Amino acid sequence: MISAVLLDLAGVIYDGESAVPGAAEAVARLRAAGIPIRFVSNTTRSSKLAILARLAKLRLPVTSDELFTPAEAACDWLRERGRAAHLLVHPDLISEFEDLPANGSMAVVIGDAGDAFDYQALNAAFRKLVDGAELLALAPNRSFKDADGKLSLDAGAFVAALEFASQRQAIVLGKPAPGFFHSALATIPCAAAEAAMVGDDAETDVAGALNAGLGQALLVRTGKYREGDEARFAPAPSATVGDISAAVDWILARRHGTE
Repeated sequence: MISAVLLDLAGVIYDGESAVPGAAEAVARLRAAGIPIRFVSNTTRSSKLAILARLAKLRLPVTSDELFTPAEAACDWLRERGRAAHLLVHPDLISEFEDLPANGSMAVVIGDAGDAFDYQALNAAFRKLVDGAELLALAPNRSFKDADGKLSLDAGAFVAALEFASQRQAIVLGKPAPGFFHSALATIPCAAAEAAMVGDDAETDVAGALNAGLGQALLVRTGKYREGDEARFAPAPSATVGDISAAVDWILARRHGTE
């Protein structure tokens, strides 16, 4: 039984500034079938408002309540614990961290800072960590598909560098952290075993979802997918399909018991 679907965005719904062919129709088919959808993105270069605006421009109406981002999870974590934030994030993401505690114990928040990753910024974060700050990783992704169509280095390498230097373990707030998937499903609500995840990252999207207890996880051959990805990480995908349209075909066939 598939009672809800979690969808990645970059590489699944859109690729750069363009929608993946058939993505809008595929999402509409899920909605027409009465299947609740939540969008779970590890994108950390854009604010939630910017992501929603991009989706609207692509004629994919998504509400704020349907979209879950690591920055949002980090803000919740910081507020619940009364922690101040030392930010090592992309300039376009800084607005997400307004109205947080200004004093108290510190937490370093690291995302994909892009060109802001330099020695000075990394060393400032390192010094906060050795002084006792927590390390919050918005996402540990190894790479992402850049605007030129090639893979580029994502935040994961910089998270690992700070972990190594400071001898502190990062608290991961985005995928593949089980709590990130569970938080999205809790708003439906839906048991993890009755949910399916669709993503282009075999490690954080697919293996992450299955390790979090989701019943199904599909890998699409769009976005950052590279030949053989389905065999590189465990657990393996429930299925590897061409794109979001094929993923929806797979989900609806099993929901209606035709396969």
